[in-house]
Amino acid sequence: MRILLINPNATVSMTEQAARSALQVVLPTTRLAVATGQGAPQSIEGFTDEAMSVPGMLAQIRSAEAQGAQATVIVCFDDPGLDAAREVAAGPVIGICQAGIQAAMILAKRFSIITTLPRSVPAIEELVQRYGAHRHCRKVRCINLPVLELEADMGNAYDLLLSEIRRARDEDGAEAVVLGCAGMSELAPALFEATGVVVIDGVIVGVKIAEALLGAGLRTSKINAYDFPRQKIESGRRGGPATNDVQTAQEVGN
Repeated sequence: MRILLINPNATVSMTEQAARSALQVVLPTTRLAVATGQGAPQSIEGFTDEAMSVPGMLAQIRSAEAQGAQATVIVCFDDPGLDAAREVAAGPVIGICQAGIQAAMILAKRFSIITTLPRSVPAIEELVQRYGAHRHCRKVRCINLPVLELEADMGNAYDLLLSEIRRARDEDGAEAVVLGCAGMSELAPALFEATGVVVIDGVIVGVKIAEALLGAGLRTSKINAYDFPRQKIESGRRGGPATNDVQTAQEVGN
């Protein structure tokens, strides 16, 4: 099976980190294609960044499916453009926020989410409501660190997350924690080891869900809501997918 791992922002190193995490867990038969956002912000920190990242991401998903991708994992915790991506794609499309939250609801009765900046908290709280987890999610916390600074000083990011996970356990009664940014992915194993709290990385969970759905022979429903976008007729001409050049996803090996 062939899975597209797409980072909607324009930071290549973040794409590479997500790919390293995914490659630790994919099946030997899974081929992973990776892509980084084009014409997108360097990081997604708010609704404007999210909106700016979506058009290019949709074009890249279309292009990847045309080249054989069977499923897509969007590696941004805001799940930007998730519904739109499910419209344009034939295969399953996984958002790492939804994946992480649903894994947490299976593994624990109560969990908290830890993200980067305070401004990200309201958006994630809305996603918690959307995914039906508001009775299980005790709190959305943040470490008050911009996304790009996660990579700039991973030691500092680790220390901040370690402290916040312990607070989530002791103050929220959280039995599990979901990491609220793809840039935290590689820290998950060490944080679990240090705290004993189940630490869920949506990148890894998202990739494994994609494999499971493909293994079960399932695809995105094309009845009503997630049907392919309707072609529009404007000025006597029928519209179609954008014809701008699109970055080709690069395949990486185990």
